[in-house]
Amino acid sequence: MSWQVVEVTGPSMAPTLLHGDWLLIQRISNGSEQVREGDVVVLRHPLQQDLLIVKRAVERREGGWWVLGDNTFVENDSREFGTVPDELVLAKARGRFRQAREVQRSLAGVASWASWAASCVRPLRADRSLSRRLRAR
Repeated sequence: MSWQVVEVTGPSMAPTLLHGDWLLIQRISNGSEQVREGDVVVLRHPLQQDLLIVKRAVERREGGWWVLGDNTFVENDSREFGTVPDELVLAKARGRFRQAREVQRSLAGVASWASWAASCVRPLRADRSLSRRLRAR
């Protein structure tokens, strides 16, 4: 099995994968053996086999996999082309890398980032005085 990094284009897997994200994929030799329901897979488009697409393997059916995009508004998936034969399933996605947004170089940008970080990162302590406002109900 070999590993590869590929770029995602298009909206069919949003919000899980966005245009411009990078995927770490692991090539597989037999789609039926190594793919599980729920896996994000790279496959050849059944109607245009020179096109590689990324979809979620939803269900194992007779003859292959039923695959869907996470974006329900885009129908370029098994709703359009049916079950995908095992030999067209090429790889499983193992990780996603999202490009960092452009960093603001101004003092205001740094202050804004510091304010955000300070509001999101808080130590957990046994001292109840710090957490009176956060009661479970």
